[in-house]
Amino acid sequence: MKSLNLHIMKPQKKQTTENYIKEIRRKTRRILSSEQKINIVMEALRAEMSVAELCRKYSIHESQFYQWNKEFLEAGKKRLNGDTVREATSDEVAKTG
Repeated sequence: MKSLNLHIMKPQKKQTTENYIKEIRRKTRRILSSEQKINIVMEALRAEMSVAELCRKYSIHESQFYQWNKEFLEAGKKRLNGDTVREATSDEVAKTG
């Protein structure tokens, strides 16, 4: 006997244009790699262009840039203070096996 997939109908709210746009942005959001974030922060440190110009160039919000910048500087500070705890790379893990 086949089982039937019965979907319980939820009353749908009328979707506003604003919510529709937010949903599209959520689904098409770019995910930048750590290397890309570091390159953007390093480019800002060279001070060849303003932060606003840099953010426009990479289509990121300035608050996002400042968050990455803060994390980058804090990680460097920890490393210079002798905090060398880090995760092993895949090569290091392979050597132990």
